[in-house]
Amino acid sequence: MRKRRVAVLGATGAVGQRFVQLLDGHPWFTVSALTGSERTVGSSYRQGCRWVLPAEMPAWAGDLPVRPSEPHMDAEIVFSALPSKLAQNLEPAFAAAGYQVFSNASAHREAVDVPLLIPEVNPDHAVLVEQQRKRRGWSGCIVTNCNCTATGVTVSLKPLLDAFGLRRVFAVSLQAISGSGYPGVAALDLTDNVLPFIAGEEEKLQAEPLKMLGRCDGERVTPADFGISAHCNRVAVSDGHVVCVTAKLGQPASATEVVAAMDTFAPPQAVRELPSSPPLALSVRRESDRPQPRRDRESGGGMTTVVGRVRADSLLHIRYVVLSHNTIKGAAGGSIQNAELLLSKGLV
Repeated sequence: MRKRRVAVLGATGAVGQRFVQLLDGHPWFTVSALTGSERTVGSSYRQGCRWVLPAEMPAWAGDLPVRPSEPHMDAEIVFSALPSKLAQNLEPAFAAAGYQVFSNASAHREAVDVPLLIPEVNPDHAVLVEQQRKRRGWSGCIVTNCNCTATGVTVSLKPLLDAFGLRRVFAVSLQAISGSGYPGVAALDLTDNVLPFIAGEEEKLQAEPLKMLGRCDGERVTPADFGISAHCNRVAVSDGHVVCVTAKLGQPASATEVVAAMDTFAPPQAVRELPSSPPLALSVRRESDRPQPRRDRESGGGMTTVVGRVRADSLLHIRYVVLSHNTIKGAAGGSIQNAELLLSKGLV
């Protein structure tokens, strides 16, 4: 397979930096362009980007010029780390110009003809790009990954929905600081504190899993038929979103049966073979105090969803704790995996 030339929009931000890091040495993609704000355009990426990730900035990236986010660059695929307000108009402009846009922004996630994808959960929804191109009259496309908190929750619910059905889900999130970007939450707000409100997060966590777990007929998605109630909180953790989930199943099941369903969950072989797919999509911990962000967020290179504390619930049927890496699986890594999926299906 020939390497595809790709661009990263909003490359100087926290998620943009994850794209750059994860694309370093990628077997299918080579980065040809990086874009940034007016303040950084014209500088080198090394000069314009305040690198905040633990590993060093790739040398090749540092030498690239920062370009404006305009749809005339030498690339076939575009990874968007743009803020949603900018993505609202810029991403369709790129798609109309023939670029294949893989977005981390929320601007187009709920559009009828835009796939909202987690490859392990709903790879069949990728076909919506054909309807999108036909309906909108463009040769490019927009494909989105979901909200970073919804990612791990949706992966964990997939085997339960398949094995037992779902009636209702109650979720309480403990979300990492990196989910707010950089510079993120002020230290005086979060030190010795928990913030019990994150704008827009509860709505996304209540809606997006239903689209991903719904049925696609090739033209649109019928959302899954169960309800989700969510509370979202910001906590003083650097990376890794934790969510406490309580579920009423379609048919009762014991904790042992639920663990077995999660343990045996495996995405299709074609998804498992994608370069960014981890050996385990879903890992169940048996310890009484796991998962923990500091100890478990790097599982599978940050692409594995980790579940623990699976037990019977006194009001509904089952409860457990789920952890996913919000800037890898829940953002840049998930978007790169989506591009790999469409490429493997011949849709790009």
